Amino acid sequence: MGDVAAQGRNQRGGEPGSFDFYVLALSWSPGFCELDGGGERNREQCAQGAGLRFVVHGLWPQNERGYPSECGPSGRTPSRIALDQAKGLFPTEGLARYEWRKHGTCSGSSPSDYFADVRRAREKIVIPPVLAKAERDQSWTAIDLERAFVAANPGLRTDMMSVACKRGVLQEVRICLSKDLRDFRMCGEVDRSGCRTRDITVVAPR
Repeated sequence: MGDVAAQGRNQRGGEPGSFDFYVLALSWSPGFCELDGGGERNREQCAQGAGLRFVVHGLWPQNERGYPSECGPSGRTPSRIALDQAKGLFPTEGLARYEWRKHGTCSGSSPSDYFADVRRAREKIVIPPVLAKAERDQSWTAIDLERAFVAANPGLRTDMMSVACKRGVLQEVRICLSKDLRDFRMCGEVDRSGCRTRDITVVAPR
């Protein structure tokens, strides 16, 4: 599961901990598997009957313009204890490791603290019931998807998030959070990067 270019301009390297806010990217797993899930690498996530819905793609340090990545040190790999914190959040351990290398190293936190923050961020978000229980394909507009999340999450506004799609299929919802993860916050570049397709298909779990 790769990052989508609409996240903004990638500023490779950088000072760990030097960023403006976080983006929590929640991937709609059925859409990912429909579009990109073929092949051995995604077998675990996209297996028939896996039934995954929203899963964590990543918790991304972000700047008002662009985002840092791969801040190092490259040799600091997550321990088994740290990776245990990621269980049930990411669809695979491989994605958790990748997200630490690309984004977690820019957080200024240890691997254990970073994955604990991923969990805190995910637990802050309430998934709209109509999506949490979707059993058949649904047709939405991007703004209505955003409004559904706003209705389920007090303090969230449509200018604090974006919806990403590919070929008219929902890929993920990106929600902007303060560095301490306590509050939602405005994020113009992320908001503007959202899907421009009018009608979006929310693929049901297979």
